[in-house]
Amino acid sequence: MGIPQDKLGVLIGMDEGSSSARISRYETGVHEPPFVTAANLAAALHVPAAYFYCDDDRLADLLVLCAVLDDSQKDQLLALATELRASSVSA
Repeated sequence: MGIPQDKLGVLIGMDEGSSSARISRYETGVHEPPFVTAANLAAALHVPAAYFYCDDDRLADLLVLCAVLDDSQKDQLLALATELRASSVSA
């Protein structure tokens, strides 16, 4: 996202001296952040918290795209996804 690890950590309330190391450990998967920390990171990076828990990059990308849609657009996307699912089951 272009934000240095130490700045990102400070942005979400971490101590400046340890923020870079902590963010690095989260990023590399050495440690998993508590959900509150993940939610704070998500807010700072403008992504939904669920983004961090996706094991499929395409699903993560869809979550980011969906997050900026209004309710009507989300309903349309859900209807389309439901239609696609139904057509793949019957095929």
